[in-house]
Amino acid sequence: MPRRVLLLNLLACFWCCAVLNVRLHLAGHHHYIFLLWNLFLAAIPLGLSLGLGRVNRLVLALPLLAVWLLFFPNAPYVLTDLIHLNARRSGQVPQWLDLLMLLSFALVSLWFGFQSLRIVQHWLARRYSHAAGWSAALGTLALSGFGVYLGRFPRWNSWDIVHRPQLLLQDIAGRVLDPVQHAQTWGFTLGFGTLLIFGYLFWISATTPQPAEVKIDQPCPTTIPVTTS
Repeated sequence: MPRRVLLLNLLACFWCCAVLNVRLHLAGHHHYIFLLWNLFLAAIPLGLSLGLGRVNRLVLALPLLAVWLLFFPNAPYVLTDLIHLNARRSGQVPQWLDLLMLLSFALVSLWFGFQSLRIVQHWLARRYSHAAGWSAALGTLALSGFGVYLGRFPRWNSWDIVHRPQLLLQDIAGRVLDPVQHAQTWGFTLGFGTLLIFGYLFWISATTPQPAEVKIDQPCPTTIPVTTS
């Protein structure tokens, strides 16, 4: 990771903590302290993706990619914390401060997720092809819509695949096998996944260096030599 990006990540985390600290001080309670935990979970995929650059053997990369995919939805998940706006808001806390705080954590977490996804996409593109990298990136974002739904509404966690695997898989199977009965699940998955794809594409287009403009010199007019007889 370039040093300037690392510095920007650290400054963004500091900003989130500073805004949260002001909010906690004004409110006199620690209701929003969970945002720190969510920010930490959002940073895990970035750390895992950075470790991927040191792995050369596919047999070692596959488990790392599996864990990365399992934790990746934690990054865009923080966007849904906006539903907590106005939760336990006292007269001492202005609404704009709550909005600023929630947006700060949400956008920084999403930024972490997009960074990690770009690293994984580049790794796959170098090892296989650009088509493989883009397929994995877009597929991950689409699956993240489902993952975010499972975390926000049924309240499943990433580690439940180890802690409560049978219950988690039964819940997922029920939603997959009977989509009509779970229209909200697939409506949210489709909508949120599409939003993430558009967001990632916008982010990629803004961060991709544009080719330098080449100034084409105007051709000089041809001069006809004058001869004297």
